[in-house]
Amino acid sequence: MGTLYLVRHGQASFGADDYDKLSDLGHRQSVRLGEYFAQKGIRFDAVMAGTLRRQLETVSGIGKGMEHEGSHMPWEGLNEYDSEAVIATIHPEKLQKPTSPEMYRAHFRLLRDGLAQWMAGVVSPRGMPSYQQFVDGVTSALDHVKANHHGGNVLIVSSGGPISTAVGQVLGTTAATTIEMNLRIRNTSVTEFAFTPKRHVLVSYNAIPHLEHPDYAGWITYA
Repeated sequence: MGTLYLVRHGQASFGADDYDKLSDLGHRQSVRLGEYFAQKGIRFDAVMAGTLRRQLETVSGIGKGMEHEGSHMPWEGLNEYDSEAVIATIHPEKLQKPTSPEMYRAHFRLLRDGLAQWMAGVVSPRGMPSYQQFVDGVTSALDHVKANHHGGNVLIVSSGGPISTAVGQVLGTTAATTIEMNLRIRNTSVTEFAFTPKRHVLVSYNAIPHLEHPDYAGWITYA
């Protein structure tokens, strides 16, 4: 039986002109996770990641923390959905940059509603695949792991949408539950699957063992 570790990218630049890059804290979170893996003696037989900048920067940070920056396999099916495109399907007017807790809550209410409609096939966000195509991209990565890495340790670095979708597919959750898992996943959190050539089994979800020490209490983020 193998072990698959699915890691969400570090804190990105929410509210900035370019979200798709890690913040300074996001870089530190990624390096800290790599240090944790090294301290636990965890090494990876294979590494896969989406092709977004924030995902690739997280791979690099983990490698730096492990003092082992090897190669990885790019997998576009592990890329995140476009949250702005999702929101635009139900709120065509451009949103202002959030500057208050209420504005942040409004943003995520719109995102939740847009995701529900996309997953139900009601809306088609511009430039995005259908939800079934999105699911197929995620499950293709899981199928690759099962077929090629039995008995090994595999690392996947992705985003909240693909990781919650992977968990949802393994557990058979409803769309609403998958959305709630997505919106509560923490930066550089680790979700663990055990796998055989036939199936994946959820072991843990959204864990942050590398940030449990009080020194890292301020490093726990969600966006």
